Amino acid sequence: MTDRLARIARGWDEAAAGYEVYFVPRFAPWVRTAVDAVGDVPDGPILVPCCGTFPELELLAPRFPGRRIVGIDLSAGMVRLAKERAGRLPDADVELVQSDAAALDPRWLASCAAVVSVFGLQQLPDPRSAIVSWYDALRPGGRLCVVYWPDVAEEDGPFALLDSVVGDSAGRPWEDELVPALAGAEIERDEVVSHPMTHPDAATYFDAVHRAGPMRALALARGDDYMAELRLQYLDQAPTGAWSHYPGARLIVVRRPPSRVAGVPLTSG
Repeated sequence: MTDRLARIARGWDEAAAGYEVYFVPRFAPWVRTAVDAVGDVPDGPILVPCCGTFPELELLAPRFPGRRIVGIDLSAGMVRLAKERAGRLPDADVELVQSDAAALDPRWLASCAAVVSVFGLQQLPDPRSAIVSWYDALRPGGRLCVVYWPDVAEEDGPFALLDSVVGDSAGRPWEDELVPALAGAEIERDEVVSHPMTHPDAATYFDAVHRAGPMRALALARGDDYMAELRLQYLDQAPTGAWSHYPGARLIVVRRPPSRVAGVPLTSG
């Protein structure tokens, strides 16, 4: 594991419990959007790379009874909580794998009914290669459903202010490469999906994203003094009181065309 991946893993290990409490309920509408987009797929397992605490499982398991559903995450802390969630669904066929979800194990090549990932892609070192790996895991007729935060998720709001204060202005040139990289795929949807989100106040949001979100790795890299200064800048520019916004996440849904060779019948769920 590279130093960067180790820092990311440690950050999410430390953030896992808080992420489950604060962000999982707020991100739930996008999880449902991704799972709803799976639709009818062939037989075979369903993979969830970057599964985190695995909220997708509670929607996938009843929709696809008897299917093996596999969660993959780099963070041991996230996998531990994902196993706890799986334990509450004793009838589900669940496998949890602690691994780098950016490059799937060759055993999944061309064998999966679906791959679903929500809010993991933008955190990976090479999103283009990751989405190609996920697509390559599909069997003919399989479907890939990815939701991620784009470079600009909102023009004004908690996310936008955080980007401004952190100085995140490098952009994401890889965003334009995602769909072209999926050569031969049937592009079913490529759109921005917005849902409402509310935070008690700016301080609560900043502390959550610092302690229980993607900035945990940044905190480990830069230190407490840096984060304390960042927090002062953020709160100085933020409104007071409850803060509601409508961030937009990009949804990409693609299907591997059915095989021209006989076999692989589609099933309904």
